[in-house]
Amino acid sequence: MIAVRPAPFAAALAGTAAAVFACAGSLNPGDPVRGLTRAQRDAFHRGRVVFDSTFKPETGLGPLFNEASCGECHKEPAAGGFGDDVELHATALRADGTCDPLVEQGGFVIQGFATPALKAALGIDREPVPPDPAMKGQRSTPVVFARGLLDAVPDREILAYADPDDRNHDGISGRVNRSVDGRIGRFGRKAFVPTLREFNDGAFVAEMGITTPAVPTEESIGGKPIPPGVDPTADPELTRQAADDAHAFVQFLAPPSELSLSGAAGQGRDLFTRVGCAACHFPTLKTGDSPVAALRNQTFAAYTDLLLHDMGPELADICLGLARPSEFRTEPLIGLRFLTSFMHDGRANSLQQAIALHGGEAAASTERFNRLKPAQQAALIAYLKTL
Repeated sequence: MIAVRPAPFAAALAGTAAAVFACAGSLNPGDPVRGLTRAQRDAFHRGRVVFDSTFKPETGLGPLFNEASCGECHKEPAAGGFGDDVELHATALRADGTCDPLVEQGGFVIQGFATPALKAALGIDREPVPPDPAMKGQRSTPVVFARGLLDAVPDREILAYADPDDRNHDGISGRVNRSVDGRIGRFGRKAFVPTLREFNDGAFVAEMGITTPAVPTEESIGGKPIPPGVDPTADPELTRQAADDAHAFVQFLAPPSELSLSGAAGQGRDLFTRVGCAACHFPTLKTGDSPVAALRNQTFAAYTDLLLHDMGPELADICLGLARPSEFRTEPLIGLRFLTSFMHDGRANSLQQAIALHGGEAAASTERFNRLKPAQQAALIAYLKTL
């Protein structure tokens, strides 16, 4: 399918400041979207309590885990923001080209800590890392602001932007990833998970070892059965109500309002388009129908097309679903100004370094950025720091 890009980009960029919510006053990090019902606001606030709760082994934590609470990973500058955790993922690309998530060996999220009971039973302090030919990749913690809005973008809109064969010859070949059942993915750095609810439920068990009604069991310890007695809390360890509330908190988190464009940032907004950043980091997306009126038919500042793009061999790490090792979903730039490290693994310490690391389909944009005058480069960075 030939990509149908929002046109013109300049018009889309010009409208982002008032794309959604901002016209009624600023929204701070951690605020809920506007227009929620009383019941939805109550669920949001209850969900924040679950999100910030610290679990213990006696309340279901582990026996393998990465952190003891959602809020520990997503804490800056507010609940739902980024964290300083970097975790390990592992998968294997088979000879026939299929990607094995290594579930039987503990993949694809490798937990970095073990409860005292598991240490005593097996003598391990973390999950065993699958051996070669498993591929490994590190993942930093992203913000989860506006994920309910991203969840409400219709599949048809994502498909409309896909151009896997680059039939329009612009050098950009965005394509969808799909889950094991064929549904279009959009969440995760490889866009493997189709819905926010599945992503949230999966995070409880993958990151904390907390089972939910949707994911009621933990599979194994590096592919081996969980020893008796090390995880005595009855499954599911999180009640349906608590899981629903935690999902509501993430679903209703608003995109923080962008800063006003002043000084060089105004020029930087135009350069964002001229350099080619907007060819993948779409300034706005529009949601479709939703049972939540506050999320329905909303145009919002997204800065992503939710598609996979080949970022070049230097960034390649793991496969996942249909995503090849060098393919990554366009990262939403929502709340970008709050981050202190960048890229999927946090390897970049500055926005300039992050731009320099963009290869593959983004190489031409990187080269155009490099050809800008220093003042123009500074202007584009200033614009990014308003997001």
